[in-house]
Amino acid sequence: MVLYRFEFAAMACANELQLWGEDEADVRRAAEFAIADVRRIEAKYSRYRADSVTSAINAAAGGAPVPIDAETAALLGYAERCHRVSGGLFDITSGVLRRAWNFRRQPPRVPSDSELAALTPLVDWTAVEWNERAVRLPRAGMEIDFGGIGKEYAVDRAATCCAERGLAHGLVNLGGDVRVMGPQPGGAPWRVGIRHPRRDDAALASVELFEGALATSGDYERFFEIDRKRYCHLIHPRTGAAASTWQSVSVTAPLCVVAGSCATIAMLARESAEVFLASQAVDYLMVDAHGACRGPLQPAS
Repeated sequence: MVLYRFEFAAMACANELQLWGEDEADVRRAAEFAIADVRRIEAKYSRYRADSVTSAINAAAGGAPVPIDAETAALLGYAERCHRVSGGLFDITSGVLRRAWNFRRQPPRVPSDSELAALTPLVDWTAVEWNERAVRLPRAGMEIDFGGIGKEYAVDRAATCCAERGLAHGLVNLGGDVRVMGPQPGGAPWRVGIRHPRRDDAALASVELFEGALATSGDYERFFEIDRKRYCHLIHPRTGAAASTWQSVSVTAPLCVVAGSCATIAMLARESAEVFLASQAVDYLMVDAHGACRGPLQPAS
C-alpha cells in the first residue's frame, strides 16, 4: 500500500488528509469526496455566509420558526447535550458576545461591564424552541453559532466519507483537530502532535492513536494582550469574561466532535475542568496559566 497526502484549505485553516491505498485513482476520489463534504459543511453552517443555515436562523430571531433538515437537527441535539453536561458552559447562543469582544480591533479593548450586561440576556440556549423540523430563536438579536462543533463535525464526516469509499487506514487533520481511521498498515499507530500553546511551530506532546480523535482548545487562536494579560476568544456565556485559567486543553475521544466539545468546556470550566473531563472518561493534557501540564497524556520530554 502507498500513503497519499492531500492538502487543502477550508474553514480558515490549513488541512490535510493522509490516506493509505492500493490504487491512486480510488484514493484520490475518496479524498475529493471527503474534501467536498468539509466544504459543504463550511458553506452550510458558516456565520459569515448570508446564504447559510446559521444566517437564516439568526436573521429570523424573534420571528417565525426556520425549517431545518435532519443534519441540522442532529447538531442542535448534540449542542443541547453539551449544554446539559457542562452545566450551561457550552452554549451555542453565546456567539452574540462577539459584538462586544472584537479581536481584530486596533488598538484592542476589553468590553465594559455595561456592554456585556446588554448582551448576556441574549445568551440562553434553554429559550431556543426547536424540534427535528424547525428552530426558532424567541428574542430579537439572539444568534446561534455552530463554531464550537462545526469543524470537529467536519473532521468526523471526512473520515466517514473515506471509510464509505473503502479506505481502512487514514488520518484527517483540519487545523490541528484530528481523526484517524484504524492504525496504519501493519498495525502501527498514528503519531499526532499537540501544539505548544506559547511556542509557534513547536509540539508540546505527541499522542499515539490507533483509532479515534484528538482535539485541542486554547487561548492562542484568537486573542489580544493588554498590560501583559491575555484575553482569548473563549468567552464564559454567563459572565461574558474571557477564559484565563488554562492555556490549552487537548482531549482524545472516539469522535472528534466529542474531543473538541470536551476541550472547549474544560477551557471554560476553570478549576473544575479536571473533574469534568474525568466525568466524561476521556484522556487529556491541560496546560495551566503558568505553563504547567496536567493529565494522563504526557508532554514531550
